[in-house]
Amino acid sequence: MIEETLVLFKNIRNPDYDKSLKGYKKSGGFKALKKALKMKPEELVELVKSSGLRGRGGAGFPTGLKWSFMAKNTGKPSYLICNADESEPGTCKDRELMLKDPHNFLEGMMIGCYAINCRHGYIYVRGEYFPSIKSLNAAIDELYTDGVLGENAFGKGKRLDLTVHTGAGAYICGEE
Repeated sequence: MIEETLVLFKNIRNPDYDKSLKGYKKSGGFKALKKALKMKPEELVELVKSSGLRGRGGAGFPTGLKWSFMAKNTGKPSYLICNADESEPGTCKDRELMLKDPHNFLEGMMIGCYAINCRHGYIYVRGEYFPSIKSLNAAIDELYTDGVLGENAFGKGKRLDLTVHTGAGAYICGEE
């Protein structure tokens, strides 16, 4: 019999999991970010490309390939956008992560921001997901208070901000 190994959902199925920043760190959170920060952004993009990691939307587009499309050294700001609208029929993959393991969700955003050398990430969330929005915003506040986000993000003297933007649930808003 094949045994299931949970990676992304390992914490959300644990009823005793502490989703605070302290709890996330205690459960081994930020190991992936620490590993990523030891690499050059280009190396990280190549690693993600070779891993076969795909987006969680309907198309399952390769994440590393998408990151590799970012223009390099333009002098213009770049942004990472996370579409957590869940506009595909019958889907509910994002809201559980945002609600029950927000720091895991945000760690992925921070890794993506580092990989494409951007200073601001936006998370687009369906407006009806009040509990998930509240959970994400509370986690983001904890990251600013702890100094993980803001002026000296990653301890590298560069600013990184994450912002939750809510929508109205219209399908056209969730399209890429």
